[in-house]
Amino acid sequence: MKKTFLILLSLTMILTACGGSTEETVEEPAVVEEVETLDSPATTVAQTLDKITFGFVPSAEQADLQDNIKPLMKVLSDGLGIEVEGFVTSDYSGLLVAMGAGQADIGAFNTLGYVNALNAFPTRLEAIAKVVRYGSGSYHGTFWTTDASICSSDPVIGAFENIDGKVTLVQGSATSPPDVKALQVGWGFGDSGLIPEVRNIDGVDVTLSPGYACEAPLSVMLGQEVLFVEEGSTSGYLYPSLQLKNAGIDYTKDITQRFAGSHDGVISGLYNGDAKFGVTYDDARRTIRKTNPDVGEKIIAFNITEEIPNDVVAVRSDLPADMKEKIYQILSDYIATDEGAAVMDEIYGWTGLVPAVNSEFDVVKQAAEEFGLYDE
Repeated sequence: MKKTFLILLSLTMILTACGGSTEETVEEPAVVEEVETLDSPATTVAQTLDKITFGFVPSAEQADLQDNIKPLMKVLSDGLGIEVEGFVTSDYSGLLVAMGAGQADIGAFNTLGYVNALNAFPTRLEAIAKVVRYGSGSYHGTFWTTDASICSSDPVIGAFENIDGKVTLVQGSATSPPDVKALQVGWGFGDSGLIPEVRNIDGVDVTLSPGYACEAPLSVMLGQEVLFVEEGSTSGYLYPSLQLKNAGIDYTKDITQRFAGSHDGVISGLYNGDAKFGVTYDDARRTIRKTNPDVGEKIIAFNITEEIPNDVVAVRSDLPADMKEKIYQILSDYIATDEGAAVMDEIYGWTGLVPAVNSEFDVVKQAAEEFGLYDE
């Protein structure tokens, strides 16, 4: 079964990410035994916790994200009064196994990853927060190209938004960002709102290129290589593939799929000329803007998917209730500060949190079932 294979494969990845090795995976019977009984509800909780772990899925290079989460771990450690250790898994399925096996107590999941985790371990996880990005509880996948010749007209400074059920190109300018929910490359926060972003690159202040977009049908990708994130990515594979299917394009035969493993991997691949089409979440061009200030001009948005429920913060169901409440409150309060907003923007682009319950993700579960992404 897919679930069994996923658990066995991903356990190795998790132990490696936490400092273990393949040999430790094989020689650790206690861990294997726990994985084999993960569907049964947890029955005990340690009376005194002196350390908890927080797992993250890769949205950027693993080492970079590991550094970016350190300030958040300190805030949580100070607020809870115990050590909170953060780690980044090798891939999306890794966090699923870490939470189910009790190797992670908190997890920052992408939407599909969390739905898969609920399916695999229905009694082990509990959603405590849904992510808000720039006022929105949903987001979308974006189709990218480096070939402006596919556009029906010249690319413009702008971005796509779903307005009244229709994909709409919203234009901006060199001095004004497009009025869309997701923060676009080339813009940062100033005292009076969004301003053109300036980065110091090799000792020189450089104004980043704003993001460009153009209109083109999905059919321009027929017969082409397309960079996806990985099969477990909601915005970087599942929803874009559904979009292609709904447009009459067989995403397994009419295009050549390639997987970059992360959102910034897709953007880097496009930027470096590895392919001329790719898909990621919203404006993932921001992930390489520090080293490639022209990325917004070189990589052009040309379509988006339907809306996707935002990411989720989940905890082990058997954590004490007061700890769950504290974790939510600390995270919510931290993101409301200037420091927290900057840190969370670098990690995942989060701008706020709202409470969440498991039932909110039923629609994504239906999509996963349609795609056969897990076994019942």
